[in-house]
Amino acid sequence: MEELYGKGIVKGLGVTLKRFWNTYWDDAVWLARRITKGERRYRSVEGIAHRSSKDARGIFTIQYPEEKLPTPEEFRFLPFLIYDEGENGTKTLRCTSCGICAKVCPPQCIWIVRTTDPATGRPVPDPAEFYIDADICMNCGLCAEYCPFDSIKMDHNYELASFARNVLNKEKLSRSAAYYETIRPANATRENAARAAKEASRLAAHRPEMA
Repeated sequence: MEELYGKGIVKGLGVTLKRFWNTYWDDAVWLARRITKGERRYRSVEGIAHRSSKDARGIFTIQYPEEKLPTPEEFRFLPFLIYDEGENGTKTLRCTSCGICAKVCPPQCIWIVRTTDPATGRPVPDPAEFYIDADICMNCGLCAEYCPFDSIKMDHNYELASFARNVLNKEKLSRSAAYYETIRPANATRENAARAAKEASRLAAHRPEMA
């Protein structure tokens, strides 16, 4: 046979050798950049972003938990509830306990207890209790997709391992609107603009005509 025995093994070892060499070459390049520009490859946002991109060469490993991969804006983990902060420090949940999120949830991990007015017995647009069973949640994001008040969004915090059952109540689920803007800036900007335009349109419709 003209085909050399072990040729595939040699090719595989060649790929390994190339990766091995590129690893140290890339380290040398980043060392030079650190000396000249002060850029750090390890344990820095820029370095981790480079190593996890298509431009990285050689072998790289993220040293978790000291290092973490950059979280894309559209990454979704457990839902959380958004509250708006007033000038006097008051916190107002956007949630009106309409129950749409609980209805569209595929694994049925959301349940809500509505607040009722003791005088009239009518429901109040504010949840008395709001629970999400994190052990059942499939992180699909349908609750955030269907919420008409932008009150429930998907979080970026995935480090929630525990030895007990993770049933999160309203207090643990609540996050400020400012927090949401930090993890999803593009989405928050778009939603805030749409909300402001809607409010302006509402005010214009109710403004009395000038004589």
